[in-house]
Amino acid sequence: MTSQTTANTPTPDQIRRAPKVLLHDHLDGGLRPGTVVDLAREADYSGLPQSDPGKLGLWFREAADSGSLERYLETFSHTVGVMQTRDALVRVAAECAEDLAADGVVYAEVRYAPEQHLEGGLTLEEVVEAVNEGFRQGERRAREDGNRIRVGALLTAMRHAARSLEIAELANRYRDLGVVGFDIAGAEAGYPPTRHLDAFEYLKRENNHFTIHAGEAFGLPSIWQALQWCGADRLGHGVRIIDDIQVHDDGSVELGRLASYVRDKRIPLELCPSSNLQTGAAASYAEHPIGLLRRLHFRATVNTDNRLMSHTSMSQEFEHLVEVFGYTLDDMQWFSVNAMKSAFIPFDERLAMINDVIKPGYAELKSEWLFRQTASTSGSVAEGG
Repeated sequence: MTSQTTANTPTPDQIRRAPKVLLHDHLDGGLRPGTVVDLAREADYSGLPQSDPGKLGLWFREAADSGSLERYLETFSHTVGVMQTRDALVRVAAECAEDLAADGVVYAEVRYAPEQHLEGGLTLEEVVEAVNEGFRQGERRAREDGNRIRVGALLTAMRHAARSLEIAELANRYRDLGVVGFDIAGAEAGYPPTRHLDAFEYLKRENNHFTIHAGEAFGLPSIWQALQWCGADRLGHGVRIIDDIQVHDDGSVELGRLASYVRDKRIPLELCPSSNLQTGAAASYAEHPIGLLRRLHFRATVNTDNRLMSHTSMSQEFEHLVEVFGYTLDDMQWFSVNAMKSAFIPFDERLAMINDVIKPGYAELKSEWLFRQTASTSGSVAEGG
């Protein structure tokens, strides 16, 4: 399907109601500002720059937009700082699931680093169990509100630390208990994914799934290592694959060997437009590589990355893309099906989500457009008669 199939440009309300799939979202980057304030009070955490939720939310956004990596990383020190108890983790995870469901997300894989939540005395296992409990609570509350969502956890290891094998083993132990895969994150420069080969080799031996943050800040070598040395199933961001694509003056496009490999092998790209603007990977939404990657039929997906820091949601990400690229409900369905195909749950469950949830949801939205059009046409004919 392409944006040329029909002129069914979605309204903001339709974008929100459309069934969306999210593969790249950080738990510690999506807290409600009011929750940060509440948890800081409960934990006697005194480091917040603002105690008013509205002002704190604005501070997070401005710090993330500042262009200063130091200020950007400081934002996470505050969210992680208040996520050090079991109750805090349960609450944050439950609210995450509720917020995503209210935004029309029907399936999400949310990632977090268990090693960053041990300062209050929790074990790695207790962290995972608390987050899983929160996700289940959030799913139940969402159903009570008339929304449906399924949330899987991705356990992240920090690439500057030395616990990746331990976290990979943890992900494998909980793979049938709510954890669907593994990830590494953190600064790419100076910390190549090849430093964690033992973790990736272990996961491959265990037939488990993993994604790698690559191709956001460090470019093609990061992508190449993630794929050809580590064997990643997906690329976290991967936006810099655009560096291996040449657009000629006559409009023709030439793919380098790495870009061709990524497209040919249908390797999913977890693209995060708003976040990429903040980190300088793209200058504007209109210039974001997602437009070209979608046109060239890469396995592109749309994601939020850090909803608090980017002051965004899946609906807002799609609103930006609809505005600058003229995307329609067909395009939204294409991105959503791409993401669902790329999820880390079993094939039959992915297929059921596509055929029983995603496609019917978009068909219903497109029928609304059709009836609006026919009603308008009928009125014109009646007036003319």
